[in-house]
This record gives sequence, structure tokens and C-alpha cells, in this order.
Amino acid sequence: MTAITCRARKLTAAAAAALGASAVLALALALVGTPAAHAATAAAATVQTDCVALPSACGYPDATNTGVPSGTTLLTVPTQISSGPGWAYEAGTGVEVSGNGADLSGLYIPYNLDISASNVTINDVKVVTDGNFGISLRNTANVTIENSTVEGHNATTDRVDTAIDDVYGDSTGTVIENNNISWFRTGVMLSEGLIQGNYIHNPGYISGDHTNGVYDNGSTTALTINDNTIFNNRDQTDAITLEADSSGQTVGSKTIENNFLAGGGYDIYGGGSQGNTTSNIVVTNNRFSQQYYATSGEWGPAAYFEPTGTGNVWSGNIWDTTGATVPVP
Repeated sequence: MTAITCRARKLTAAAAAALGASAVLALALALVGTPAAHAATAAAATVQTDCVALPSACGYPDATNTGVPSGTTLLTVPTQISSGPGWAYEAGTGVEVSGNGADLSGLYIPYNLDISASNVTINDVKVVTDGNFGISLRNTANVTIENSTVEGHNATTDRVDTAIDDVYGDSTGTVIENNNISWFRTGVMLSEGLIQGNYIHNPGYISGDHTNGVYDNGSTTALTINDNTIFNNRDQTDAITLEADSSGQTVGSKTIENNFLAGGGYDIYGGGSQGNTTSNIVVTNNRFSQQYYATSGEWGPAAYFEPTGTGNVWSGNIWDTTGATVPVP
């Protein structure tokens, strides 16, 4: 699935203007040179560059097309509403979702939103907390979290520890889509399901934190991380980590594609950091920004990716500034 087909985004007039100069230059170059030069220039002209100022202009998520839509009216929990079908506010705890099929929409929740039911939909909800979890999943199946905003109170001592967390690592069929996530230690912790179209950015930091955009705690369950913008302006740890708990585990069936990535020590940890066997780790068509470091991450775009692993693929990955290919790490 490509970024174009998975999510419809509008190209604003400002964005079109910003891209206009490079488009005109590409057209001019295409009118001169040899047939070979024509072919090379035509191929290059299809790759937009310098997308970091406005990712949505290049089809990626940013503040303009993720999170609770501007102008949406939200009811504050618990002062304006304290319960609904399948969910209720509990003093000292937060919002507990225990009813299968519950649908929460149009809420402002300044607490943990804890889900222990299945077939739940969270849509147009804003969660703000400095606790351990923004939204927590416990033994769930088929939970969708979409078009929502999850954040800490600030970027320091009141950051949220994990914005969205599959607490026991056993939830299935989870979809995390089109959300705006910030001021966290870890943005999303999930090992199975779909993470798509999210803007994960501006992490918080408390001394000693290891900062992650998306963290997969190592498994062979299928996880797709597609069409996200993940910017970590810290010098550690990553935008995306695939990492097992211990050596000897196999990490596999992970797809990282069409994302816009920047920052951390490395943008991507590819699953082999403890000498683990990896298989079917597919890293394709991602864009690496150099806004924080010349090599995207402080030490490079990726580490612990094993190109000879069964089914492992690294292809079509480019630098944002030039459109040039990012070589296999």
C-alpha cells in the first residue's frame, strides 16, 4: 500500500508554491541534454525533495492532517460527561473501557484511557496526561485508535511515559491511524497490527530516558509501520526500534515503508541488536530527513539490519535533501 492510496491529503496553495521552484527547475533540465540525460532527469523529477518544512506537501502526515480535526467540539471528562456505552470515568484511575464494541468520540480526557475490551473504536479523542500511559491496551482484539491526539503536559517532567501502549504485548488486530502524538518518552509500543498515517514528533525528556518513536518489543507477529512522519529531535534512541527482550529470539514479519524519519541515535534499529536472528524485515520507500543530523540519526539512518536475513529487504529508501538512495546499512 502506498502513501497515496492509504491516505488522501490536500496539497495546500502554500505547499504548491513552496514546491514550485524545484518543479520548474526539473522541467527546464528535462528540455535539454541527451536521451540518457532526459531519462535520468525525468526519473529524478518524480522525487520531491526538502519535504521537512511541510511534510503534508509531499504526502506525509503533519499537524495539518492528523489528530482531532480543527474545530471539533470535545466534551471534557468528567466535568461534562463521565460515562457512555461500554466506558466510564473512575476517580483516581481515569477512563476505563470495558465493553466490547464501545465507540468513544468527541472527548477530551485529561487522564489515562485504559482499554480492556475488544472491537473498540477511539475517534476524535484528545488524551493529555503525564502518567505512565496515554492510551493503554490490555488483552484486546481489533481496537482502532484514529484521528486522535495523545500528548503529555509538556516536554520535560510532565511528559507521558508511553502515549499508546499494548501493555502485555498480546493485543491483536490493533490499528493506530492518523493520530498526532507528542511529548512522550515512547510514542507507540506495539508488536502486532498497523501503525499508519501518524505524526509522531517532539518527544519529551526526563534525565535517563531512552526516547523512541515506535517501539516493537521483538516478536514474529506481523506489524506494518506505514506512511508515518516520525521526528525524534533527541540524540537517542530512535524513530523506530525493532528489538527483542533477549538474545536468541527471532524478530520477523515487520514492514517499515513509506515513512518520513529523522533523529535519534539511529532512525531505525533493525531487530538484530542482541545478535538475534531476523527474517522478513522489509524496509522500503522511506525518506530520511537530515534536519537534526547529516546522517539523519546521529550515527546513521539504521543499525542492526541484517541484509542477508531470510526475506529481509532494504530498497527504495532516500535522503530528503537530494532524493539520492540511502545505501543498505
